[in-house]
Amino acid sequence: MFDVIGKRRWFFAFSLLITIPGLIFILLTPFSGGKAGLKFSIDYTGGTTWSIKFADRNVTATQVRDELVTLGQADATVAKTGTGFFDIRLSKLDLRTVEPTPTPVPTLTAPPTVVPTASAGPSGSPGTSAVPAPTPSPTSAPTESAAPTPSPTSAPTVSPAPSPSPSPGIVGGSQVPTDGEIGRIATGLQEALGPIAEQQSLSSIGAVVSSDLVNQAVILILVGSLGILGWITLRFRDVKMGVTALVALLHDVIVVLGIFAILGTFLGVQIDGLFVTAMLTVIGFSVHDTIVVFDRVRENRIRHAGEPFAEVVNHSLLQTFGRSVTTSFTVVLTLTALLLFGGSATEEFVLALLVGIVSGTYSSVFTASPLLVVWQEREDRQRGRTSGPAAARRASA
Repeated sequence: MFDVIGKRRWFFAFSLLITIPGLIFILLTPFSGGKAGLKFSIDYTGGTTWSIKFADRNVTATQVRDELVTLGQADATVAKTGTGFFDIRLSKLDLRTVEPTPTPVPTLTAPPTVVPTASAGPSGSPGTSAVPAPTPSPTSAPTESAAPTPSPTSAPTVSPAPSPSPSPGIVGGSQVPTDGEIGRIATGLQEALGPIAEQQSLSSIGAVVSSDLVNQAVILILVGSLGILGWITLRFRDVKMGVTALVALLHDVIVVLGIFAILGTFLGVQIDGLFVTAMLTVIGFSVHDTIVVFDRVRENRIRHAGEPFAEVVNHSLLQTFGRSVTTSFTVVLTLTALLLFGGSATEEFVLALLVGIVSGTYSSVFTASPLLVVWQEREDRQRGRTSGPAAARRASA
């Protein structure tokens, strides 16, 4: 019979070997200015999302990605949907609308003013006639005229307003942009890959949205971990099982984050918005395996009362080992197929699931259960030291 618990130090050493390098690269993230460690996508750092469809249906995501790199967008990601649209993620670009030139106000000429003048009518009585009032000069004082000469009345004239030029629309509608940095990129793509037939969306994600996503991710993982700790402790009436299960979860989280930090440093692999979903799935899968082992430990502890706790746990591990490996192996096969043939849109998500499930299976068998044995044996030794003197006193009495 294979003694898993007896070789627990080797398994602990292997766990340290796979977690310490990853932990180092994780800690390098805030100190390297983004050059090493975890690489975050625009879901966390902010950026621009653009969904377009080319007239040429044979254009591939790889071609679009290569052209974007040529246009200076080395961190761009491209995914082709089933409807033929390309979902493009770029570094944050300025999509503000350019304000149109204000239209000049039309000027009006004042109408002539009717001024009464003295003139002799047929009967000698004074009459009136319409005479335009003199226009005051801005540089000279007005002078009175004894007998102003009538002049023909001129109609008021209105200066024609210039026709307003069309203002650019808000970037992000159905019209492909032509101005600014995004317009330069659109022009370059069309010159290389043909005209863009349709634009579905164009938007920019700001820093406020990104910080909210980070905060929600941390809160989700913390709340999920504390809930698991409380439920396992309540279910098995043993806080040791809850804490060791939580340590196994922390082991899996560090393994996944560490591998992504290493891959991000050397291969530029990014953490996107689906990464949180993958981590929560990994946590659930790992806890499921750990609970199966702990439940068998509880049953065998009652069935084999009096046997050493290490032997009870080792026997329980061997009983559940085949089930754990078979279940994980079927999931790993499916995820491997998705990673190879699923496309670039889900690569990071599937990779996180694949690493996490392998680590979760390992931690349930070779980390959580041996830690439970170490803790229980330590408590037994402490109880033995405290009960020894009391038993000696009772024997002497």
